Amino acid sequence: MPKAPETEFLTIAAIRKPRGRRETEYLFNEKQRIFTFRSKSKTAAAAAERLEEAFEKKLPVKARLDMPKGFIRRISKPTAKELGQFERKRTFLADAARPRRIEVAKIDPTTFNIVDHYLKHPVFRLCRRTVPSYTSAKNIFDFCAKQSCHLPGPYDISPCIPFQYVPDGCYARAHKMRWIITTRYRYCCDKVFSFANQDSDRLAVQANKWGGCCITWWYHVAPLIRVRLRFSKLRNLSVVLAMVIDPSMFDKPVLLSTWLSAQENTSCDPNAHVSMYSIQPGSAYWPASYDGTTFGTDPTYTLTDGTLTSYRNLVSCP
Repeated sequence: MPKAPETEFLTIAAIRKPRGRRETEYLFNEKQRIFTFRSKSKTAAAAAERLEEAFEKKLPVKARLDMPKGFIRRISKPTAKELGQFERKRTFLADAARPRRIEVAKIDPTTFNIVDHYLKHPVFRLCRRTVPSYTSAKNIFDFCAKQSCHLPGPYDISPCIPFQYVPDGCYARAHKMRWIITTRYRYCCDKVFSFANQDSDRLAVQANKWGGCCITWWYHVAPLIRVRLRFSKLRNLSVVLAMVIDPSMFDKPVLLSTWLSAQENTSCDPNAHVSMYSIQPGSAYWPASYDGTTFGTDPTYTLTDGTLTSYRNLVSCP
């Protein structure tokens, strides 16, 4: 059974007021999902005012969310003591890489995914160990996918990873997979973040693995690894490609360009568009700003495991 809404401390990334009849959208750094209020009651209006005030003052809020439905149930102010505890627990990534604007439709996949040709991101210089073959990358993918909470188990890790719940939690899934890649397989990995943070942009995907419903986000993240592919007829010729491990969306490792393109499903949302993407060290957990220039971390995996446990019984397409 889905868990009841729980109160969380959240920071507001943006408040978007779309044109027309669409509801005001509330984006939290700690959630990839886009939230709205269910009704226009006095209670909702008061909560909206608290969010506006907190956003202007750059303060966190205590939010009670309905995750399965994407509704904000309640907003309250943290006490001074709670605020101090919240701030002391937060850790940030030092020297985060700058995001890059992108037009996914104009990507040339024959060059874009080649690490040494196009993806000359500074972060890539910090991670030298390359996965030696696509077969090895597929083995990593398959191990991660087998830890999915929708499977009966037993699992090789704890807690299981709720790949079956696509609407939110990518940050926790990605961080747990990063732990698997670095501890079990001894490869370093980065994270790739995609953002819909310009105008009315939204990331939109169709959850074909989990019922086919359409899902929208304001950001998404997954592990990014380097995979060496060798040409069978030319033994000395090989290429290193940037590939994404994302069992919530795919059945195998995919090229970075494929991963980005899948988030522009205009049949799900006419505003589906990746505004920018960012490659960060694997320690990056979630964005700490709407513009994607700062990131929070979770070095102890406490936030990671807590989110995975909370989402283990949720589904994408009820």
